[in-house]
Amino acid sequence: MKKILIYLPISLILAIAASISASYASENVNTNTNNSRVFNIEDDLQFLNTRWRIVKHAFQIHIPKNIGALSQLIIDTPSTVAVSNDINVSDRNGQRINTNVFVDNKRIIIVFPKQDISNTKISIELNKVKQPVLGSDSIYSLSAKVVGNNSEIPVGVARFRTF
Repeated sequence: MKKILIYLPISLILAIAASISASYASENVNTNTNNSRVFNIEDDLQFLNTRWRIVKHAFQIHIPKNIGALSQLIIDTPSTVAVSNDINVSDRNGQRINTNVFVDNKRIIIVFPKQDISNTKISIELNKVKQPVLGSDSIYSLSAKVVGNNSEIPVGVARFRTF
């Protein structure tokens, strides 16, 4: 009789444990249905880290003779890059041109204090440009202002591929 009294509580505990495990298992099986009362996480995805690199974007602009002297060059940068103030402007002989450079959010304004920039080629070097390793091309929109005219003249675009 003592054995029955000892086995009875043990068997009762095992029966309760088995019923709890069975109900827990059936709830977990039903988590993928819309009738679930339990929060669940589905479709876990891991994306690659977006890695950045520092590059230099350089381009040349031919300033035609008939438009007059250049007073400003405006460069609208793409949203995918971050440009620093480290910008070099030089003439066709590689001589550095004295400029004042302003970087405001996604717009670079290069002001030419000397008013004799005409009928030449100038080189623009955007140093320390931070761009993603993967993604779309970097496309800069360029416009200019000439002496005596405050309106922006569209110059074109400069495109740099992302590798």
